[in-house]
Amino acid sequence: MSESVSTATGTGTGAAGMGPGDGERTRAALRICPLCEATCGLTVTVAAVGDGQERITAARGDRDDVFSRGYVCPKGALFGELDGDPHRLARPLVRRDGALREASWEEAFAAVAEGLGGVLAAGDPRAVALFLGNPNVHTVAGALYPPLLIKALRTPNLFTASTLDQMPKHVSCGLLYGDPSAIPVPDPDRADHLLVVGANPVESNGSLCTAPDFPGRLRALRKRGGTLTVVDPRRTRTARLADRHVAVRPGGDALLLMAMVQVLFAEDLVDPGAAAPHLSGVEDVARLAADFTPEAVADACGVEPDVVRALARELAAAERAAVYGRIGSTAVEFGTLTSWLVDVLNALTGNLDRAGGVLFPLSATARAPRPPAAGRGFVTGRRHSRVSGYPEVKGEFPAAALAEEIDTPGEGRVRALVCVAGNPVLSAPNGDRLERALAGLDFMVSVDPYLNETSRHAHVVLPPPRPSRSPHFDFSLNGLAVRNQVRLTRPVIPLGEGEMGEGEILARLVLCASGAPGGDPSSVDAAVIERTLAAAVADSRSPVHGREPAELAGLLTGEDGVERRLDLMLRLGPYGDGFGANPDGLTLARLLTHPHGVDLGPLRPRLPEVLRTPSGTVELCPEPIVADVSRLRRSLAERRGPAGAPVLVGRRHLRSNNSWMHNIPGLRGGGNRCTLHVHPDDAARLGLFEGGLARVVGAGGEVEVPVEVTDAVLPGVVSLPHGWGHDRPGTRTPVAAADPGVNVNQLLDGRLLDPLSGTAVLNGFPVEVMPAGAPAGPSGGAARPHVTHGTRRPADTSN
Repeated sequence: MSESVSTATGTGTGAAGMGPGDGERTRAALRICPLCEATCGLTVTVAAVGDGQERITAARGDRDDVFSRGYVCPKGALFGELDGDPHRLARPLVRRDGALREASWEEAFAAVAEGLGGVLAAGDPRAVALFLGNPNVHTVAGALYPPLLIKALRTPNLFTASTLDQMPKHVSCGLLYGDPSAIPVPDPDRADHLLVVGANPVESNGSLCTAPDFPGRLRALRKRGGTLTVVDPRRTRTARLADRHVAVRPGGDALLLMAMVQVLFAEDLVDPGAAAPHLSGVEDVARLAADFTPEAVADACGVEPDVVRALARELAAAERAAVYGRIGSTAVEFGTLTSWLVDVLNALTGNLDRAGGVLFPLSATARAPRPPAAGRGFVTGRRHSRVSGYPEVKGEFPAAALAEEIDTPGEGRVRALVCVAGNPVLSAPNGDRLERALAGLDFMVSVDPYLNETSRHAHVVLPPPRPSRSPHFDFSLNGLAVRNQVRLTRPVIPLGEGEMGEGEILARLVLCASGAPGGDPSSVDAAVIERTLAAAVADSRSPVHGREPAELAGLLTGEDGVERRLDLMLRLGPYGDGFGANPDGLTLARLLTHPHGVDLGPLRPRLPEVLRTPSGTVELCPEPIVADVSRLRRSLAERRGPAGAPVLVGRRHLRSNNSWMHNIPGLRGGGNRCTLHVHPDDAARLGLFEGGLARVVGAGGEVEVPVEVTDAVLPGVVSLPHGWGHDRPGTRTPVAAADPGVNVNQLLDGRLLDPLSGTAVLNGFPVEVMPAGAPAGPSGGAARPHVTHGTRRPADTSN
């Protein structure tokens, strides 16, 4: 192991004792929380409950965890309640005579082989689509097997939650650095100044920035004399903690940040620092931003010119500063431009790739660093969707286009869907249309622990085991962590009778998609190991160059294929032992001797090794961005102050995560409610009152929702949380259904997208708001707010 590696040890497993007053035999075990991106370490209490069964009765933060150091949020503290939810599916469901009924695993996979195989037998892989939901990044199997499933299906029709969330960041980083996965993250522990744009990490626990105890890190920043500035149309909990809250108008972030860039150049404040030799296009950015003066954008973004100048000057003057943007700056009409501007500001002020600024993490399972070299860069539009012609982005089509690919007749129509850990009926725009489309599929299989708004349409539902019965390793999220570290927890409780591990479930799906449904699931992992080792020994830069793959495969350890694959990735990774080339390096066996994890040290500068652009530089002014700035410039003429239709934004709550935690009683209540936030001035003008019902009308539909009057939102802005609307029949989530809320995405018709990333505009779109029962529009009809910016396709007439 390199000298930068330190370890933390302690006793966190195997302790036995009596339960508090109930006579239960208990033991303690360690678990990494899989419920959000913070990845906190937990110590859970496991109790024997008879008949050889065990359950988790308590959870607290693991004080010895090398990353989270004992922090836990309400979700983690209630891990046992979520794990023990009695409404989770325990057995597969197969549709028979129109109804979903429990079946054996053999029956379920036979039905998958028949249904999926029947569609694929026609010879057109376009007839199958794959949807991957957000929880995939929170499980081991969700990280390892979907790429194999995509390859086996050979379909171009991949849809994921990325185009409802972070895809603009992937696109902007792909254009800047040549790699859409090279995402720099802020270094809050060493920063003096943090500018947060459209993010609420106090409640989200951080996102695209894996950082346990983000609230504590922000408080520590301020305690050591640093400055926290938050740009958000809502006074969030993060904004209330800040030194300065800039209440920008929804969707105005790109204009505000572009004006800050203009100020940096106009006042000679540009100083890229050590990154300067690696930057190209600096002068082009200056020309691009020249006419976006603070005065030019003030009316449109709602921020006074002197405030814009102060933000730019403070950022430039700070010794170590970072700009950080999240979903409030991505799921908007200029999401890619805003994401690009975040990194441009970091680069121009000398904070790109430096301690206390933003840096590129290096996870233990990443590809080992290679010598700097020019690459092919990042391109989109290698193919286009069948119906609306949306360009492919990072191998995906917009999630908002899934319904039209199913319900629009013609060659290449999607007739079968594989949905893994996703609930697009609630998370994607126009859920009503998607529901009707799903009902018309020839076949659908869903991997999901719940019968929810989406999985209820499946012909087969394959339930993964409870989190306590699965291993946990953060493949994706470690690549976004604010400190390099590596942690693994094995299952806390063994699989019960009739349960199947998620890895085996997905491996069997891969076999079904490959036309070999009766194959051995372990062969899927074995094939990956064989291919990876064959490539490694053929690579002259690899530590195993020239060795025999069979010999190396024999050195791998682990209880199953998943652990053997992890051992392989660790050994060939940047901190690995290289199969003996670095005897002190990481292996699975060594990681298992450190139950609280291994600390791999703070983030360090990594330019130019991460760059894969054609020029081998950070290309600050790529052509797709230049073209989209013209659209931003045109939008200035359309944005003139708060007059007109109210604009809707979303919001998060610490006790929730999208749509999959509303069935847990302990995570309900308090502020975690589905209400419409309305400013007092707007409430008075619109005839709304606290607790009354409002009717909200959008381009895709309308909802009725209770009103919460609050000055936490700007005048002219209303806010609805995401992930609600649990009132559809046929689900088995009774706690969620008892207080279902409304689906904010039903207000959208799915045609308003950020053109560079295909991401749905979920924030900053116009709506009509009135008391429930009042007619909409001047004539009492179903008027729809006029939308003049963004990318909008012609109205659909097929449904």
